[in-house]
Amino acid sequence: MKRFSVLAPVFIAVAATALPAAANAHSFQVVEATIDDIQAQYRAGNLRPEEVVQMYLARIAAYDRSNVGQPLNGGVGQQPLNSFMHVNEQAIRDAHRLDDEGDDDGKPLFGIPVVLKDNIATSDMPTTAGSVALGGSDPKTDAFIARKLRRAGAIILGKGTLTEFANFIALGMPTGFSSQLRFQLFQIPGADLSKVGFGFNSYDPRIDPRTTRPQNDGRPVLATGGSSSGPGIAVGANLATVGVGTETSGSILSPSGQNSLVGIKPTLGLISRHGIVPITADQDTAGPMARTVADAARLLGVLAGFDEKDPATAACLTPGKCFRDYTQFLGLNTLKRARIAVPKHPYWIEFGLGAARTALMNDAIDTLTRLGATVETCEIPSQNVLNNYGTCVTKSDVDARRATPAGTIPSCSTVLLFGFKRDLNTYLADKDFGPGVSASNAQIPVRTVHTLSDVISFNAAHPEVALKYGQAIAIGADALNVGPGQDRDDYLADRALDLKLTRTCGLDVLYTGVVPTECAGLVADQGTCAGKKFDAVLFPANFGANAPARAGYPSVIVPGGFFPNPASVPAGFKAQPSPFGVTFSGPAFSEPRLIGYAYAFEQETHHRVPSPSVPPLPSDTASTGRQRE
Repeated sequence: MKRFSVLAPVFIAVAATALPAAANAHSFQVVEATIDDIQAQYRAGNLRPEEVVQMYLARIAAYDRSNVGQPLNGGVGQQPLNSFMHVNEQAIRDAHRLDDEGDDDGKPLFGIPVVLKDNIATSDMPTTAGSVALGGSDPKTDAFIARKLRRAGAIILGKGTLTEFANFIALGMPTGFSSQLRFQLFQIPGADLSKVGFGFNSYDPRIDPRTTRPQNDGRPVLATGGSSSGPGIAVGANLATVGVGTETSGSILSPSGQNSLVGIKPTLGLISRHGIVPITADQDTAGPMARTVADAARLLGVLAGFDEKDPATAACLTPGKCFRDYTQFLGLNTLKRARIAVPKHPYWIEFGLGAARTALMNDAIDTLTRLGATVETCEIPSQNVLNNYGTCVTKSDVDARRATPAGTIPSCSTVLLFGFKRDLNTYLADKDFGPGVSASNAQIPVRTVHTLSDVISFNAAHPEVALKYGQAIAIGADALNVGPGQDRDDYLADRALDLKLTRTCGLDVLYTGVVPTECAGLVADQGTCAGKKFDAVLFPANFGANAPARAGYPSVIVPGGFFPNPASVPAGFKAQPSPFGVTFSGPAFSEPRLIGYAYAFEQETHHRVPSPSVPPLPSDTASTGRQRE
């Protein structure tokens, strides 16, 4: 592969020269093609679904995969993106079958190639969650949302890589790394086990050149974002039209921001989680990742809806909470009279936003104001307490939580650890999706996996491939007793406190202007913000993901520009700029409003530009001068 190494100003200029799909009336260009662009070609008789699939497969072959051992060129220069864990071998057949049916009525995603994060079960491809302990797992049926996508006419192009177990297995694991990807890549002769296992961001798909630990382990110089890294990389690099990621806290927002995408983390209960390898039902959700707000809105309408096997989606039975068509909320004037709060502590200050990203956020605020919004700096009222109430992730955290006297605020919440053990064991016990089956080869015998404890045991038996970063989080989760007893009582108390701090005494105060009496001692003096009601909160990138995630509230991220890669690499390396996103968050089921805000901002700014590292191929263009027989 040829690497395009360019300076920051040239980067923007080159990327901007890529023709949009509809730029030439006599040809179709798949790079940056939207759902509407593709379906317009179908309706005109210029293209068939299998031809579009073949275009994407050619880009995947050119930029994503390698038949020689990685890293390429001794780790110097552009690397394969590794965004796909599995490419659907039947994708062309599925597209041809869809074309033969010839009926796109009632199919809003007719002929649209989609990439799914590889923790979403599919019956025709393995579902590994990025874990070599589940590398041979073949679900008997699709996840609920995978079935919905197929019924809507989507073509599942493949399964995207991810940070292993949605980044809830080990401490210090870089986004986009997984032991299953590492295992698969090492099967190719010439691969270096010490360096492989990473996805690469198309905006600078090179290995970090630093030679000191921990940066010298083969990781990318530009973070992919995670844990939905594969769908983010693939959609960002035009290897699929749209993608579906999952989020517990930041896992859609992070890779969307890092790959110049729109990402929607929906309200908990808008989308079914049945058939998705979990962290915890208390926070998990799936959501769209796309290059435009319109495409993300179209995809959200397909994913949303009631599923009797996911009780949280019962909310969709209430009119006005879930919609089949979110594109109806797109509008250029949606920000007029909108009231938006901007919390800066710790999201701008203590988190180290820095001068370049601060400038991008200030530019975003100027845009919102110009479009008619009122924007005011107001902190989350309970933030001072939230700052000292983290997430338990290790066995020592569990021990400290057990030692915390009842009725006092602990240093961390066990909600994620408790849910991980409880809900993963439930998933693996489901006859439609479990038990899990490990990866295997001549050196690694196959093993059946029924529980989190089995995952830990398998990994411990094969540390050379499974434990590059350890499994401290998994061990911490498995130490909990999910039956009746103190651990369960602590979990229930922690979940109640999560909701009190992030909903009742936190974000809800910004949305309602009211401080409930039960929040005494938990809410700081709001100063001039007291009593004010806001429609949304604005965060930089995924920096503010935690509070809305704990609350189960929605967030929408939209491209907000580029900034210098903060990695301290040698000047001669010429690190390329990093994409950046701005995030709108709101109360439960406020997706219509947030989508409207994001659309107005997107149409005013047009910050997204495709990466010059993955330019159009000759096969990306099709003539539309005549109808096809």
